[in-house]
Amino acid sequence: MDAGALARARAAALSAGAMDTVALIVAAGRGVRAGGGLPKQYRALGGEPVLSRTLRAFLRHGRIDRVMCVIHPDDLALYAAATHGLPLAQPALGRATRQGSVLAGLEAIGCAARVLIHDAARPLVAPALIDRVLDALDDSLGAVPVLPVADTLCRVDGAPVGRDGLYRVQTPQGFRFDAILSAHRASTDDLATDDAGLARAAGLDVAFVPGDETAMKLTEPHDFLRAEALLASALVTRMGTGFDVHAFGPGDHIMLCGLKLNHDHGVLAHSDGDVGLHALTDAILGALGDGDIGSHFPPTDERWRGAASDAFLAHAAQLVAERGGVIDHLDVTIICERPKVGPHREAMRARIADILGLSVAQVSVKATTTEALGFTGRREGIAAQAAATLRVPFEGDPA
Repeated sequence: MDAGALARARAAALSAGAMDTVALIVAAGRGVRAGGGLPKQYRALGGEPVLSRTLRAFLRHGRIDRVMCVIHPDDLALYAAATHGLPLAQPALGRATRQGSVLAGLEAIGCAARVLIHDAARPLVAPALIDRVLDALDDSLGAVPVLPVADTLCRVDGAPVGRDGLYRVQTPQGFRFDAILSAHRASTDDLATDDAGLARAAGLDVAFVPGDETAMKLTEPHDFLRAEALLASALVTRMGTGFDVHAFGPGDHIMLCGLKLNHDHGVLAHSDGDVGLHALTDAILGALGDGDIGSHFPPTDERWRGAASDAFLAHAAQLVAERGGVIDHLDVTIICERPKVGPHREAMRARIADILGLSVAQVSVKATTTEALGFTGRREGIAAQAAATLRVPFEGDPA
């Protein structure tokens, strides 16, 4: 497309009020070859659903204004669980083909300046790759990341195929919104699986930008193993500790590790006084180097009076996820004479795991007494100490 046509396309986008950049994540496929009993975009990768990890890559990017998904109509519950708490636009429902699903997503966006169309099954997309695609849209109506073909190629009969001019195509593929929407609306190729190819067929100029080997597509079971290894190599271990104490006061129950336990006293606290969840929250925040529970939820703030402590713990976990990390393991020790923790231990582990989306195997709950010494020994209060182990991207000067 010549400079005049490009200028007119941009002017049309501006006059329509389309000033933003939208990431459209295509997640309507079934992904049966990957195994695992679920569509591959909902399988866990590094302790987090593939789709969630993909979405966060775009939500964290400073040049993306909106993020939207196209999902299969049968996956509404899976989608809700995988995206809980994420600031996303309402998902569009996919159709029978990928081309139909992308068109449904574009129609649902309504108005935008630029759109990045990305496969949900490519969760390891780097910010630099997104930047390269967006930068190329300054001079082209489309941009696609590609990688050279390194292996020798041949046909089924063994005849060699030259590699010159051949590339492997990746996503995200970026386009001026009105241009790609028109191309999809006009397409008669219901089986199109590549938006850049569809755009070229419609006469749009599509630039090539360098791809990224890490932005692999999860297709077969071994792809998940490779992706797990890549994630592990990019993360470092961080550990934090937490401690909390509350005095007993009037009442007939206490909250402990997310459970309501009958007791002959309550606790004196601004929130619900759950020492187990408070200690775990502080341990996670400590591993992140992000203050303590009081700096995030000040006891002087009336919003948190009587608040359920599971919200504090979930907030800490959200911070881990926003930084691209995962919670590896949690260990909390309750210190008191009463109530007895043993009968409730497994329910406490399950409740903590449920709040954080972890497996029960990643959560340890223990209890001890102080042999009738000190304030806990005199049954004047209850305490908890905790440790959290995280795997997070390295931040800082490697030197």
